[in-house]
Amino acid sequence: MATPSAPSSSLPPKPQQSSSSSSPLSPPSSILIIGSGVFGLTTAYALSRRHDFVNTTITVVDRADPSNPDVFPAPDAASVDTSRIIRADYPDAAYAALAAEAQLQWRQQTHPDDLGSEGRYSESGLLVVADGPAPPPGTPVVTGTTVIDKSKLTGMDYARFSWANVLSLASSDPELAARIKECPNSDAIKAALGTGGSSGSWGYINGLSGWANAGASMAWLYKRVRAEGRINFVAGEVTNLEVSGNTVTGARLSDGRVLSADLVMVSAGTWTGRLVDLTGQAIATGQVLGYIDLTPEEEAQLAHMPVILNLSTGLFVIPPKNGVLKVARHAYGYLNPTILSNPPLASSVTTPAAAVSLPLTTLTDPTLQIPTEGADDLRRALHEMVPLPSLRDRPFSKTRICWYSDTPTADFIIDYHPEYKGLFVATGDSGHAFKFLPVIGEKIADVIAGQCPPEFVSKWNWRYPAGDAALKTVITEDGSRGGVPGLILSTELERTSAVVN
Repeated sequence: MATPSAPSSSLPPKPQQSSSSSSPLSPPSSILIIGSGVFGLTTAYALSRRHDFVNTTITVVDRADPSNPDVFPAPDAASVDTSRIIRADYPDAAYAALAAEAQLQWRQQTHPDDLGSEGRYSESGLLVVADGPAPPPGTPVVTGTTVIDKSKLTGMDYARFSWANVLSLASSDPELAARIKECPNSDAIKAALGTGGSSGSWGYINGLSGWANAGASMAWLYKRVRAEGRINFVAGEVTNLEVSGNTVTGARLSDGRVLSADLVMVSAGTWTGRLVDLTGQAIATGQVLGYIDLTPEEEAQLAHMPVILNLSTGLFVIPPKNGVLKVARHAYGYLNPTILSNPPLASSVTTPAAAVSLPLTTLTDPTLQIPTEGADDLRRALHEMVPLPSLRDRPFSKTRICWYSDTPTADFIIDYHPEYKGLFVATGDSGHAFKFLPVIGEKIADVIAGQCPPEFVSKWNWRYPAGDAALKTVITEDGSRGGVPGLILSTELERTSAVVN
């Protein structure tokens, strides 16, 4: 079935279907959630526990592991990995406060069922650094930063604004205040890192930040969702949305099945662009990750290091666990332009690109490795941040391309579609959504109910690109990215193959 074109009429107002609405909406009789990553699974859980939705049928559909179709999400989902950084270190006070709220639950480790228990959360501390001219000693810090032009930030700006917001949080949190420290130069950074290496010219360490075992945390969440007994799970690949007029009525799967619902929520992460036109709003980008096996002696040497993140290069290292050290790059990423047999649900405002960037993972190509360009950058991070002589030439035991749904400002997209009734979109993780696992589902459920948190209305709402922006590839310019914009994955893989051969 072909995807219908967009309504020909001009954009209708959104008095009842808008994240900025303050009027509660009547719960639908059925909700279909496409995607079981952080956004999808946490929203299903939140809705299933709300009295207003007690009579609502909730279904989650997603690709599943072919070898284990009863487990969600699929193993190549961005939310499934050994580790993700957990931090409240943000240049925007709204995200900093929300992340601090999430951290309260990550830090709960009293009982085995607590989110942070059984190794799911490690409070190693986070060393935030940046390159460039360091601020002079005694430079005043303006705390509580909320409204900033993210498109103009450098890595140093991001770090400085984050420091300001951490100081603001610390003003009412004595424990946090006791565990943060400015690192005004490379020597101070080296001392805080404790590996013999260093990175950046200025930074700070936040002892209340750390990292989570992402795969184990998603398994913990999935178990809790299943235990509710209210959510139906369907294993299948959605090929397109079903539309009647200007109303989305469900989704068609690759095997021909059609799942119908009064409200369809597309939270398919980096696969969202194959279902809904996100031109100028979001794009799938591939990020490089590398893993190195350590000896017990090497792991002991690095046991007390914090996570280190250089916001100018995007390079970061997470402390070792179970004999494995992870190094990665938070970058502009690789694009993977793909021509679709079923075009995404169109818009009357933008013209979909001929090809949409979509993930390429080891589920579709088991031989996939990261390009040499990325591997060389990861190696540079290791030499700089963890300069153990024994690791200098040790090969990666595993590499991976992790896919982000990037937006221009790194803000999420959580809103009703302005042109189609019955369609809600939650995407645009921009590589920093995982830490919000304990709280984001409730916030998305609030938006579905017409009660978006006021501080996020302008950040999460549907934003059609204006002017030339609709014709340009989305590039996240929030000050936290490294690498080179616009790299094409297939080109970089060809260059890698040429070098190898």
